[in-house]
Amino acid sequence: EYGARAAVPRILRLLDTRGIPASFYVPAVCALLRPDEIRGYAQAGHEVALHGWIHERNSELPAATERELTLRAAETLTRISGTQPAGIRTPSWDFSHATLDIIRELGLRYDSSLMADDDPYEIEAAGQPTGIVEIPVQWIRDDAPYFPVDPARPFTPPRDIGQMWRDEFDQAYAQGGLFQLTMHPHVIGPRSRFVVLEELVDYIAGHHGVWFASHADVASYVRGSAGLAG
Repeated sequence: EYGARAAVPRILRLLDTRGIPASFYVPAVCALLRPDEIRGYAQAGHEVALHGWIHERNSELPAATERELTLRAAETLTRISGTQPAGIRTPSWDFSHATLDIIRELGLRYDSSLMADDDPYEIEAAGQPTGIVEIPVQWIRDDAPYFPVDPARPFTPPRDIGQMWRDEFDQAYAQGGLFQLTMHPHVIGPRSRFVVLEELVDYIAGHHGVWFASHADVASYVRGSAGLAG
C-alpha cells in the first residue's frame, strides 16, 4: 500500500523531471488491483513488462502451471497497459527448466533475471543461440537486500549503499558498459532512501555520453549491434 500510495508518485515525478524512461515489472494481479497506475506508466512513456502472475516462485511450480500463469499475465498486462510486454523479469529472479521455453513461446525479446555477466549477452539453449537478450541483474544493485521492510531489523545506512552504487556506475562508465539498477517502490520509497536515489540519478546524469534507457530499448540496441535475428 505504501509503495502504490506514496512511493510510485514520487518515482514518477523523479523520472519525469529528469526525462528518464524506466521499466516497470508488474505482477499481473497488481495490474488488476490498480489498473490506472499501470496505464499511467505506459502513458508516461515507460515500459511495462512481465513479473509473474502474483509473484509466484517459478521453480516450485509444475511446468504447465508456470506456462499458464505467465501466458495469463502477458494477456492481462497487454490488455490493461495497452502495450505488449517485450520482456520479463521473473519473480525473485527464479528461473525454472521451463522458463526459457515459455519466453520463446511468447516471442519476448529479452529476459532480465539471470546473472552471468555485467553486461547484456545472448541466452543459449543446449549450446545454441536463442536470439533472446539477457539484461543481467545483480543483488548488489537491488535495494531489497539492504533495506528490510521491518525497520527493527538491522539494515545498511542508505548513503553507504548510495556510495556502492556510485562505484558500480563508475566502473560501468569507465568500461563503456551497462549500469542496471533494480528498485522496488515500497523499499526505495521512504524519504531517507529516496534522496539517495535522486542524488545517484543526478550524479549519473552529470557524466558525458550517458544513455538512460528502458530495458526494452537496451535489448533492441543489443540485438541491432549484435545482428540478432527476429
